[in-house]
Amino acid sequence: MPLSMVSMGETKSIIRISGRDETRRFLENLGFVEGADVTVVSETAGNMIVSVKDARVAIDRSMANRIMV
Repeated sequence: MPLSMVSMGETKSIIRISGRDETRRFLENLGFVEGADVTVVSETAGNMIVSVKDARVAIDRSMANRIMV
């Protein structure tokens, strides 16, 4: 399921990242790599704040839809 469907407070493991090469590289540079745990901290108006690799990152719903957990 995509990260955008995960409830606030839930921790999931990243299975796959889809999208174009530059999009995948951008997300990997932020810490979104296969096997990493990601926790949804909050969600407001479609934007999400997630915790990945001890960092908090804000992403929009379109990016969250590319991250499969």
